[in-house]
Amino acid sequence: MATTVPFDKKNNYEKLFASCIIKEAKYPEIDALIAKMVSNKARYKSVGDPLNIPWYVIAIIHCMEASLRFDTHLHNGDPLTARTVQVPAGRPKTGHPPFTWEVSANDALTYDKLNSWTDWSIAGILYKLELFNGLGYYKQGINSPYLWSYSNQYTKGKYVQDGRYDPNAVSKQCGAAVLLRRFSEQHLISLPDNHILEQILTQGSKTNYAPNTFSNEAKELQTLLNSAGSVLRVDGKAGEKTSTAYFKFSNTYLKGDPRRV
Repeated sequence: MATTVPFDKKNNYEKLFASCIIKEAKYPEIDALIAKMVSNKARYKSVGDPLNIPWYVIAIIHCMEASLRFDTHLHNGDPLTARTVQVPAGRPKTGHPPFTWEVSANDALTYDKLNSWTDWSIAGILYKLELFNGLGYYKQGINSPYLWSYSNQYTKGKYVQDGRYDPNAVSKQCGAAVLLRRFSEQHLISLPDNHILEQILTQGSKTNYAPNTFSNEAKELQTLLNSAGSVLRVDGKAGEKTSTAYFKFSNTYLKGDPRRV
């Protein structure tokens, strides 16, 4: 079991999260999920605090695995009236059903060793969330819908059942990274390394589209965009390429760009 995020995955998670744009039509559905999770924050904290796991990580797993139902196992959504049947089967190993949600949640989190994980950065969270579901999508060459569904980072491709991948199937469930992103957008949580995205948005708001004019604001924006995965010439001239790169993070072009509506 890895104790740190592999470097290549860390870099990829950070770039994908920074440039993640939630599909506009999905905001009402996502916000309803977020509101429900926030309303049960105390319950998530009652399990997470003793294990040093952020409450919102547990809430996101609960949403992904059990549709936020408190009468099912956090492991996989099986009923609490018996031990789990789906993978992982036979959990919890101790005690007798029916189980309380808290007892089952504790078992699920310790079974997946989230209690011994200490990297709660963006990359650390997304890595553990993806491990909870499995890394099969890397083999298919796509971003996992378990993380990125409902965003610009995912189009299609899904395991429709264990071991059966359909390249044309589309996930109808909001991704875990998208939920994390929306938590951050609403300032409901503070992520320790979300500063790059915030800096890009702040710097972009101060930068005008000016393809033929040098400005320190444009130079700083280009530097920040490159640090988040863009490949721009840092010449201090905010032209079409700079504005297009900014659009990927903000869903809007720079002020003065004729493409900006």
